Amino acid sequence: MATAFGLVSALLALQAGASASSFFSLPRTFPNISACANEQITYSCENTTAIRNTCCSPTPGGLVLQTQFWDTHTGLEHKGQLLPKNSWTIHGLWPDNCDGSFDQYCDLSRQYDPDPSPKVLPNGTPVPPYKGPGVDVFIAEFGRLDLLSFMNKYWVSQGSPNSDFWGHEFAKHATCTSTFDVACYGPDYKKNQDVVDFFDAVVRAFKMYPTWEMLAASGILPSNRTTYSLNQIQSALKAQTGAIPYLGCGQNGTVLQEVWYFHHVLGSEQFGHFKTLDSTTKSTCSPTAGIHYYERTPTSEREVRLLP
Repeated sequence: MATAFGLVSALLALQAGASASSFFSLPRTFPNISACANEQITYSCENTTAIRNTCCSPTPGGLVLQTQFWDTHTGLEHKGQLLPKNSWTIHGLWPDNCDGSFDQYCDLSRQYDPDPSPKVLPNGTPVPPYKGPGVDVFIAEFGRLDLLSFMNKYWVSQGSPNSDFWGHEFAKHATCTSTFDVACYGPDYKKNQDVVDFFDAVVRAFKMYPTWEMLAASGILPSNRTTYSLNQIQSALKAQTGAIPYLGCGQNGTVLQEVWYFHHVLGSEQFGHFKTLDSTTKSTCSPTAGIHYYERTPTSEREVRLLP
């Protein structure tokens, strides 16, 4: 963490002292997908023949989930790790297989998770804990202070440093997404380019679903008194997205905690068109009992929209 802070501080100093033209000549992180223009276009999981170039379409993990949390505290408030006011937070971008199963930790050479879960894969392969610098250092090395700032505002972990959570999501999920394979970046690949590219893609997908606003506009606001029905919440989100997402609840299905938006993707996961689908996973929220959408602890959140 100290290494990351020092690197970020140095970059901020550089930004303050450098000319705009020199500082903003940042390394590109997107893949080399020029060959995809010559490939047959089809949504993931809807192809009738094998995908020839897996850099062009997420394969086999073509059921893509944009996932979010509603936490009420972080457990690290004393370290300044706070939740964004009036917003859900990013969980991740997951490549489920077309049948709803999923793979995880598919490339242990890109394992950046300090606390792997699971620690042993179903085939018996152990997942060694990562001991190196946090992935926030990788982002800073590419000069992407804009991305790092957004992630620290909206991709907030509960119970662990944010960068540990980001490393977990990359190692567990991005390494199983074919469009983030190192080979997709071509001969000019720079180390950790794929990591920064994945985080950019996660942010793009998150911005498609302003869950707090969609619910609030339908009269569904966090409350320590009022409860809502599962149908109310599902209907409000379907009216804006065209599909019923997965809603995850704790405490016997009565406390709202998660939402997962399901898709097939036309093109790469980085830039393709996300077609919304009804959830293939049954909600863990009660279909009959009132569901609590609790207010956050006031000292656990901050207004991030006014900050640079």
